[in-house]
Amino acid sequence: MYERKIPLNLNCGLDLIGEVLYGKWKIRLIWFINEGFQRPSELQRKIPDASRRVLNIQLKELEAHELVTKVIYAQVPPKVEYSLTEFGKTLIPVISALGYWGDEHQERLRNLILQNISSNQI
Repeated sequence: MYERKIPLNLNCGLDLIGEVLYGKWKIRLIWFINEGFQRPSELQRKIPDASRRVLNIQLKELEAHELVTKVIYAQVPPKVEYSLTEFGKTLIPVISALGYWGDEHQERLRNLILQNISSNQI
């Protein structure tokens, strides 16, 4: 059983956001679901670097935080679709602003990240 080593700190909005959105693929999952990619296989194709297991775990966490809903259709083979809740849709302007900032500074950020990686390998 997983036991948290660092106690939860939920005293400010940034801590709360970190707790809900922490995970390498969560922001992309939210964005792609908003863009209309709702089936797990579609999301896997949009994020090929992520394993299916990790995507499923992160989708389950997003569902637990009421950002996405999961609909299972009773058919053979089973069909699953995800959609954003109204609460989840409130994140889209925030994610859009972060993406815009990243686009505006992508060259600088890329150079800094690569520089940091190369200096850590020495």
